[in-house]
Amino acid sequence: MKRVFLMVLDSCGAGALPDATAFGDAGTHTLRSCHQTGKLHIPQLLAMGLGNIKGLSFLGKTPQPTAMYGRAVERSAGKDTTTGHWELAGIVSDKPMPTYPDGFPSEIIDEIIQKTGREVLCNRPYSGTEVIRDYGDEQVRTGGLIVYTSADSVLQVAAHEAVVPVETLYEYCRIIRGIMQGNHAVGRVIARPFIGQDGQYTRTANRRDFSLGPPQKTMLDAIKEQGKASIAIGKITDIFAGHGVSESVLTHSNDEGMAVTSDVAKREFEGLCFTNLVDFDMIYGHRNDAAGYALALNAFDNWLGGFLPLLRPEDLLIITADHGCDPGDISTDHTREYVPVLVYGPAVTPRDLNTLPTFSDIAATVCAYLGVQYQTEGVSLL
Repeated sequence: MKRVFLMVLDSCGAGALPDATAFGDAGTHTLRSCHQTGKLHIPQLLAMGLGNIKGLSFLGKTPQPTAMYGRAVERSAGKDTTTGHWELAGIVSDKPMPTYPDGFPSEIIDEIIQKTGREVLCNRPYSGTEVIRDYGDEQVRTGGLIVYTSADSVLQVAAHEAVVPVETLYEYCRIIRGIMQGNHAVGRVIARPFIGQDGQYTRTANRRDFSLGPPQKTMLDAIKEQGKASIAIGKITDIFAGHGVSESVLTHSNDEGMAVTSDVAKREFEGLCFTNLVDFDMIYGHRNDAAGYALALNAFDNWLGGFLPLLRPEDLLIITADHGCDPGDISTDHTREYVPVLVYGPAVTPRDLNTLPTFSDIAATVCAYLGVQYQTEGVSLL
């Protein structure tokens, strides 16, 4: 009974891609910034061969890696969660999703006001922590919705949980998801609840993503249609708008995501367990907290030491990322980077994968291993 565990360390980039300058990301390197803190201690990942990957030798090479190791290029025209995960699942997005460096046009804002019955505040690119600092008091006083964006294809909505209940905020985001279609089809509408008072506000773990549905079949659809399990942990089901998911568990932290993945590994199933660990991106990358990012990688590595013994002879573990978010960069946005790829399992023969031309090689690998028929531009690594 074959099982694949696909772990996405959200934003764990492995160095600037050749076209990074076009995205304003020349010289960025998420893992290097973490290493430079002096706090990184990841013996399990290094034993697999993370430091043997091209461009990561500063982490330290091992003479006998236990996994296949390499890095992958994002073929899609973007550097965000949606395009990154879609490509991991087999879809290459040639056309970039819309972004709004000057805020959203008046016709969009007017429709949001009309359909939600609430005022709109801000409406421009902003850091998520700074926007609630600067607009939180006004939001609490007026009950309006803080609408903002970033360099990514997103529309984010922040509101105090005591002013706009979380489920009400989710419903507003569903309404806005319906508005943001056609030429305004952003990758994600994101609910960003917060708490606190008198200018001292913090975001809660009740974030929720409302993604654009994939434009075509992904490996998740193929796996589910062909009678195997397609288990989504973390924000995976949100990223794919529920498409191709047979079972989902929404989590609120890396720790919870890792714990649920361990629980799934103790169960009987045949198919894919697809996990996203969002804290690397949300809590550390976007807040330029390189030390915190390094410590979070240490925690993952420590968990990995207990997870590997749960793997069975026919299991496959793939560890990768969806884009970068260099915590040492001057901006707080995602960064256009290679992503690391580690493929581990009792039946895997370790070797250097070098540089994969597309993330969709991951989808091809998963489907080939599970015996699932799926057409993608990627090529199986096995």
